[in-house]
Amino acid sequence: METTIQVKKDLKEKLNSLRLYPNESYDSVIRRLSELAEDEEPLSKDTIERIEMSLKDVKEGRVYTTEEVKKRLNIA
Repeated sequence: METTIQVKKDLKEKLNSLRLYPNESYDSVIRRLSELAEDEEPLSKDTIERIEMSLKDVKEGRVYTTEEVKKRLNIA
């Protein structure tokens, strides 16, 4: 089943710029982009927990700038 969608002019221009060849269909472009967006290997529960802990550290100011780390490690 085919359907028609409406996209704004700037998005249509972006889709045109993403074509691999001049006559590539919008369906093909959108399908290719949607496949790129899918993560074949989802994050593990442990990884998600570590990311959440890291975000909490950032929000609570428990971070160091690159310059602070260099100074602490005596790196020029």
